[in-house]
Amino acid sequence: MALMPVTDAMAAILAGADALPEEMVPLEDAFHRVLARDIASLRTQPPEPMSAMDGYAVRAADATLGAKLRVIGEIAAGKPFDRPLQTGEALRIFTGGVLPAGADAVVIQEDTTRDGDVVGINEAAISGKHIRPAGVDFNEGDVLLRAGTRLTDRDLALAAGMNHPSLPVRRRPIVAVLATGDELVMPGAVPGPGQIVLSNGFALRALARAEGAEVIDLGIAVDTLEATTSAIQRAIDLKADVLITTGGASVGDHDLVQQSLINAGVEMAFWRIAMRPGKPMMHGRRQDMRVIGLPGNPVSSYVCGFLFMVPLLRALSGRIEVAHALEPAVLGRDLAANDQREDYLRTRLETRADGTVVATPVMKQDSSLLGNLAVAEGLLIRKPFAPAAAAGDSCAIMRLPV
Repeated sequence: MALMPVTDAMAAILAGADALPEEMVPLEDAFHRVLARDIASLRTQPPEPMSAMDGYAVRAADATLGAKLRVIGEIAAGKPFDRPLQTGEALRIFTGGVLPAGADAVVIQEDTTRDGDVVGINEAAISGKHIRPAGVDFNEGDVLLRAGTRLTDRDLALAAGMNHPSLPVRRRPIVAVLATGDELVMPGAVPGPGQIVLSNGFALRALARAEGAEVIDLGIAVDTLEATTSAIQRAIDLKADVLITTGGASVGDHDLVQQSLINAGVEMAFWRIAMRPGKPMMHGRRQDMRVIGLPGNPVSSYVCGFLFMVPLLRALSGRIEVAHALEPAVLGRDLAANDQREDYLRTRLETRADGTVVATPVMKQDSSLLGNLAVAEGLLIRKPFAPAAAAGDSCAIMRLPV
């Protein structure tokens, strides 16, 4: 079987990955959820002209340099004055106070001298100065938050100011993660002969949670068709939107994941892609559940999870942008010519004083080396059959999560 190009594999995984259904959630629970619909403001902000400073509300025509005005009261935030301002009058006003009818300026308190009920103007007022006009922030009906936006903390503040107590968001994707292999033990256990400590699932579940998914840990399935198929059936029963498997994706006698997926009714779309690390990656579907079968080597597992699982979760969440951003950089060291597989080299990144990003791949790119993955800050992408490149040549990178 020919190796599938990375772009074709991505297209297959994202094909038909429509956003999940909408649900309403309280504003307090909407952080990092994805909006299902455009959101328009339910009010004008501010609803009336308001003072931007502590001072005196005046008529600019009256408040000339040296003028003396009679103070007839005060205006605090939330306590408007009950009549228009007349000629020769001033009102003490505090930040956020509603400007009274008749007033067209605020003289800040530092530019006045107060003597009882009389205020002296030490700097002439300018019409409109120190006033926040009605609607200067936004108006009722303005669409300020768009469908597909992943809500930030600032977005929540804006939605609250727009007077929305709840928001329509996409349901969180449910991701089930299954590790396979007799050789795996959990962290904290004492590995027996030939055993290793499971690491893949922790990174993959963290990646999924960072994208807003609900995560189910299916644990470790031993290397039998019965155990692996049973674990896959659990993901089906739990209505997982995405099943991620790690290990058992190669061609050995104990690599049973593909047959187990078929036994569970998964229709396989592809197996083996033209990339490094991660050649023995699989993809299939069972009705609404999508399956990504990742290699067992921890670096291969992580890189493929980052490259393929994350965009899929973004698509299911209804995000506007699902692809990882590519960024220009220059090589920090020489690289040999590439073969037929697309390379994703773990790389350190440095930003020069002029803003140029220097990408220096770690020296050992073996797909089992977690230490080098942990220190990497990005992936340097080399196309199939890329010629040899020298330090200083242009390249493209993807930044890894921090």
